[in-house]
Amino acid sequence: MAPAAGARVIQRRPLLALAGAVLALGAQHAGAPAAHAAPLATANVVAQPARGNVVIEWNRTLLDIVRSPQAEPTTIHPTRNFAIMSAAVYDAVNAISRAHPLYGSDLTAPLDASRPAAAAEAAHDTLAALYPAHKAGLDRQLSDDLAGIPDGRSEQEGIKVGAQAAHAIMTLRAHDGAGATPPPYATTGKPGDYRSTPPAFKAPEFTHWGDVTPFLLRTGHQFRPAVPLPSDSSAYAAAMNEVKSIGAARSTTRTAEQTTLAKLWGGPAQNYWYDIAQQVALARHSDIDQSADLFALLNLTIADATIGIYDAKYTYRFWRPITAIRLAAGNPQVKQDPKWTPLVTTPPDPSYPGMHSDISTAAATVLAAFYGDRNTFTLTSPAAGGNPGPYTKPYTSFSATATEAGLSRVWGGVHTRLDHESGNELGAAIARYALGQSKLAPAVPSSPTGKTPAGRGLEPNGNKIEKS
Repeated sequence: MAPAAGARVIQRRPLLALAGAVLALGAQHAGAPAAHAAPLATANVVAQPARGNVVIEWNRTLLDIVRSPQAEPTTIHPTRNFAIMSAAVYDAVNAISRAHPLYGSDLTAPLDASRPAAAAEAAHDTLAALYPAHKAGLDRQLSDDLAGIPDGRSEQEGIKVGAQAAHAIMTLRAHDGAGATPPPYATTGKPGDYRSTPPAFKAPEFTHWGDVTPFLLRTGHQFRPAVPLPSDSSAYAAAMNEVKSIGAARSTTRTAEQTTLAKLWGGPAQNYWYDIAQQVALARHSDIDQSADLFALLNLTIADATIGIYDAKYTYRFWRPITAIRLAAGNPQVKQDPKWTPLVTTPPDPSYPGMHSDISTAAATVLAAFYGDRNTFTLTSPAAGGNPGPYTKPYTSFSATATEAGLSRVWGGVHTRLDHESGNELGAAIARYALGQSKLAPAVPSSPTGKTPAGRGLEPNGNKIEKS
């Protein structure tokens, strides 16, 4: 699609040999040829410090920031900022190592420049620009990082290229559409059309986000899913009746474990996967170069999965289960229940496709390409534990975790299975595209769901991304 009049065209290199590098590194970790990228033995993950890996450390810092109250404007999706930071870190590290082409700049640095200094400075400068209210704490963290690096030319050259990388990516994304005023949303009131949901009846969020310029995709609608099934179809009725039963606040068909998991996964989907990636990268002893590659590809893919999901949501404008069940309009197979309430509070955006399914499948696909599917890690949710304390669950694979994340939204009553399936396919398509761009990629892994999404779009996309 050609850019609209006045639209910003972002010039950049394809995400390089990075996809190929990720697959090759994953295979090297496994001791297998890169062309096969064999899964690794299960890694046991325990809470531990970053041990000098500044890439993981700064990713964790940003996760702490976005979890704090009023961290940023409510119209800026935090996935964008993770992508910006990790792209800057990636360019800073690779400007020194020269292992891969850069993402958004033409930087060069001496081979002996300090990569930890470069990564720390790039992360600090992007976050200080994106979160000025947190600058004092970010300054202290940078000072601590640099204090652990020997003074001298190597450190100074690393600092210099890190600052340059941060400036370059901030300039690149300055007019990407993220700062646009979200257009107001008005429902038609027709059966199937989304409208704000109880109890708060909040205005729909991120109505503009599908038009934000992607990081890797050509456009936000590149892998837009098929039109949702009509509300008068039998398949729609079956999906709605399933969530009506299992997703109700006082469901008698949902198991105790499903109730706990619906609450465990009640937060923003991407935050869980940032945490999972940090845990596994530490357990795998990924060094600074490998971590820079991994988090760049992961965070840029999640950012594009978020753009893609909002494009689809506001294209199709499909109503949430709470509205469909309370009104039961347009399908006699769905019995009306005006007092029906879901276990989990419904998010303020359209239902189709499911965001947890989209983001989780995208993230799991990238992580499995790097480390193999089987890895162990834990997730903890105080909200799910109740007395006597927080609930912590161990996991043993990325794919099973992604499936659980998506289904948890059905158990919570905020999505149907049709939303979940469509979200899976969208996330898989976006991740496969990211992994398949590079000519150096030896193979494109199957999606964690085992499904092959329509429209793989694996061809290189040239040197520019056009705002849709």
